Amino acid sequence: MIVRKTRFSVLSFVCWALIAATFAGFVASPVLAGDEPDLIFRRSTVFKLLSPDDKLATYGIDDPDIEGVACHFTIPEKGGYKGWLGLAEQVSDISLSCRQIGPIRFKGKLGQGDDMFRQRRSLLFKKMQIVRGCDAKRNVLVYMVYSDKLIEGSPKNSTSSVPLMPWGANDIVQKCGDYISG
Repeated sequence: MIVRKTRFSVLSFVCWALIAATFAGFVASPVLAGDEPDLIFRRSTVFKLLSPDDKLATYGIDDPDIEGVACHFTIPEKGGYKGWLGLAEQVSDISLSCRQIGPIRFKGKLGQGDDMFRQRRSLLFKKMQIVRGCDAKRNVLVYMVYSDKLIEGSPKNSTSSVPLMPWGANDIVQKCGDYISG
């Protein structure tokens, strides 16, 4: 009889873990304002003996509304069993770097502080956002990444600037203030 209870407990634990992993995959999947980011590389930072290591992951993404701008961001990824199941709350330390990678062309009118990219960072309450704006005086695109939490918020953030410069001899520089307002 004791063996039966143990089998049932292990079986019920496995079932609940599978349900949680499925739910976590559905709920914690990225919510994107643009395309899925490209994984550039991962680096282990904390070794865990029987479960996945903690890692830093670097991703690249093109601005979906402005041709010629790409951003790279590095996020910590929790390991362990909670991280593997998608139940761990990810920390808010995110770095950001954006650069001009070709002639800059705006695809349409945009709002100051619009989301360029969003992704969930925990099961329910935290998400990472990259927002863009325009410093019209200096003709510079400004990108900011931050992680917000429904209850406490998060002061951790990073900013990157992309001055609008000619790309080649015949390129005409657009003014970000003509396309981004708010």
